[in-house]
Order: sequence, then structure tokens, then C-alpha cells
Amino acid sequence: MELLPIRRAILSVTDKSGLAEFAAFLHQHGVELVSTGGTKKAMADAGLPVTAVDSVTGFPEMLGGRVKTLHPHIHAGILADKDDPEHLKTLEAFKLQPFDLICVNLYDFAKAAASGANLKQAVEQIDIGGPTMLRASAKNLHSILVVPSAEHYARVTAELSANAKNGTLHAPLALRRDLAVDTFRRTSAYDAMISDYLGRAPQ
Repeated sequence: MELLPIRRAILSVTDKSGLAEFAAFLHQHGVELVSTGGTKKAMADAGLPVTAVDSVTGFPEMLGGRVKTLHPHIHAGILADKDDPEHLKTLEAFKLQPFDLICVNLYDFAKAAASGANLKQAVEQIDIGGPTMLRASAKNLHSILVVPSAEHYARVTAELSANAKNGTLHAPLALRRDLAVDTFRRTSAYDAMISDYLGRAPQ
């Protein structure tokens, strides 16, 4: 679709600069905010209503936080093609709700690697759920707006505002495509950094 209505969003970020303002903008336009951990706390502390991911999935965070968002209630909502009636029927059959915006940036693995942490400690800072959501969202750019960095907040805010209709924000396809391109660039660089570290890290 050319203009995507934005009604439901996941926000899960390491870099929280500008988060409160961006989330407040979404909330003011009726967007449901879903989040995890520190991001959820930051938005709640800013006075914003936030739905916890574990209330969406029906499962608590587990394995020391390794498993939070890896669940059909999250990923079916991200990967559903809103232009495909069969996908929409599947969501309805399993009582799954789609997402429209995914705002995620990744664990700071470079900081962990540079800190002198041992291999066991460093690998705990390899983000799994974040890249998975980012890649899924970028793949599904026809049905999702992915926001992989705080540096995009100003453009996203401006373009969603410019395309608001009847009180609902809309994301144009050109914006979604641009940010999908940037998302794959970032996840590729992230994986390359991890591969380089693992190849040279002491045991």
C-alpha cells in the first residue's frame, strides 16, 4: 500500500535519546505503544501508557532476557502482508494483532567488545531479538515502517504528520523503503562487527 496507517508500534531501544518525545508524538496520535524492559520504563516514567510485550505474548521474559520478543504474537504481527487477504485471515483466526511501526536499535556490542570483557561476557551483548525484528520489518516494508535509529525521528515525525488523515498518521511507501534500506545496512554492519570480534577474540 502507498500510505500505511500507523496504529500500533513496538519500541525497544538501547539509545534512548529522543525516545520520550518520539513516543509522545505517536501516543498523541492514537498509536498503541508496546515495549520491553528499560524502554518501557523510560516511556512510563515520561507518563506514557505502554503495553508490556509479555502481556502481548502471554510469556515472561526468560533465559536472562535472551527470549522476549521471539513469539508469533510479535512476529506474525510484524510479518503479515496487509495487502494479502489470506494473511489477514490468519491473523484473525489466531487472534493476532498486526503492528505498523517497529522502532528498534541494537545492544551496544562494540562497547562490550572494547571493554575487555571475556568472550562469555561479550556474547551476552549480541542482540538477537532486535535484529530479528528489524530484518522482519524491513522485509515487510509494504506493511511496516521500521525505524532503526534515533537519527530518523525528525524525518519520521515530519512525514507522518504531513500524511495524517482523519487523525491517523500515515507512512508513505518511499519513507518505508528508505528506512528498510538503512535497516539492512545497519544489521549487516552489526553482524560483520560481531563476526570480526569472534574471529579474533581470546577464548
